[in-house]
Amino acid sequence: MVIVRLLLLFTLGEYGIFTVPEAILTIFGYWGIFKKCGAKPWEALVPFRRTYTLARCAGREPEGRVLTAADVINTVLQGLILIVPPGNTGFPVALMAAQFAVVLWMLIYWIRVFDGLALAFNRRKIWVVLWVFFQGICSAVWGWSKRFAPRWLISDFADVEEKYFDGSARGLDEGLTVDIRERIVRSFFGKKYLLRDIHMYIKPGRMVLLLGGSGAGKTTFLNAVNGYEKADAQIVLNGSNVYKEYKKMKYKVGFVPQQDLMRGSDTVLRTLTDAAALRLPMDFDQKERRERVDEVMKMFGLRPVQDSLVDKLSGGQRKRLSIAMEFISNPSLFILDEPDSGLDGVMARELMNRLRRIADQGKIVIVITHTPDRVIDLFDDVIVLAKDANRTGRLAFYGTIEEARKFFGRERMEEIVMCVCREEEGGEGRADDYISEYVDYQRS
Repeated sequence: MVIVRLLLLFTLGEYGIFTVPEAILTIFGYWGIFKKCGAKPWEALVPFRRTYTLARCAGREPEGRVLTAADVINTVLQGLILIVPPGNTGFPVALMAAQFAVVLWMLIYWIRVFDGLALAFNRRKIWVVLWVFFQGICSAVWGWSKRFAPRWLISDFADVEEKYFDGSARGLDEGLTVDIRERIVRSFFGKKYLLRDIHMYIKPGRMVLLLGGSGAGKTTFLNAVNGYEKADAQIVLNGSNVYKEYKKMKYKVGFVPQQDLMRGSDTVLRTLTDAAALRLPMDFDQKERRERVDEVMKMFGLRPVQDSLVDKLSGGQRKRLSIAMEFISNPSLFILDEPDSGLDGVMARELMNRLRRIADQGKIVIVITHTPDRVIDLFDDVIVLAKDANRTGRLAFYGTIEEARKFFGRERMEEIVMCVCREEEGGEGRADDYISEYVDYQRS
């Protein structure tokens, strides 16, 4: 009997937890849904694969990968519970506890997939609840009723004919040249493109705004540029290859994350002194380090609070200290992820003014901020990243602020972001139009 149940479990895959008739009804419904969405209907017969394909039909491919992995783990746990000897009580309890945790994890991702299906089939959110409790019936109705038709096909998200620049930015002995051919991650389901076809040249002395909706690849782009996560790319800063000469170039690139990493029990002076010891090259002697610390404190207005504990600083002072820690090495490229988050308009502008003065020293400053319009007059250029139909981060625009306004036909930067965001994210869903148009713009 146990052998029969195991065979059923691994034949039906994730639906081994249901009764056989309900599992068959669900698979039957999936066949119809896959056919409607342009997927291969026979994938409904393949355990675990059908979960991933359903997520793709819903436009939720990333959730599908996670959910499929969780399905496999859950099915293995079920199989182990079936074959544990009846006299052994402790081990099954542990397995059941683990399975319960996995099921809760799966439920979260199932809800995301069902929400995507409701959007794909233009149905009300109440259907998400119905799918959770009556998956077999819902799948059969959606798969075979002519009243349920999807708004898009899987081909709208994958294997789309895209325009690519397939060129390179001009490399000079000064400034930053970025040539990212692709940044991929590999998984059980093959490779996934995170970034693709991003080329630009940034002159020294420019303060650059980095824009893009959620998941557009802003952080991935910055990590590729600073060498933290290498891509299939060539990043050249002032004539030196960041990847090939990383030991030397890591002192030339400063990166300030959104969350600071400072000990609250240290003073401002001690914090900067420690930063100097870590970030300045070994050939700096103690006197030169003290002079650099003093210079940076003066630049960021931290001298009056040099003996204060970090925990006692105001929000603006903490931000300035966090930036000063990275600037201690006098980098040629300075990257900041939301340095003005949590600051009011006055404090944010005062902070951005300091960054403007850094750029005016001949540095390149790249900034992510979610409130760009209040300080847009301080920026020279803007980079706009967007997700294409394959959900890959692409370059939708790079140029001056005025050129961006003309290209997108929008005055405010926040309106530009809305142009390239997907409709389900509250945007206009025109990312592919602008990406394609910008490819032509680069070639002209």
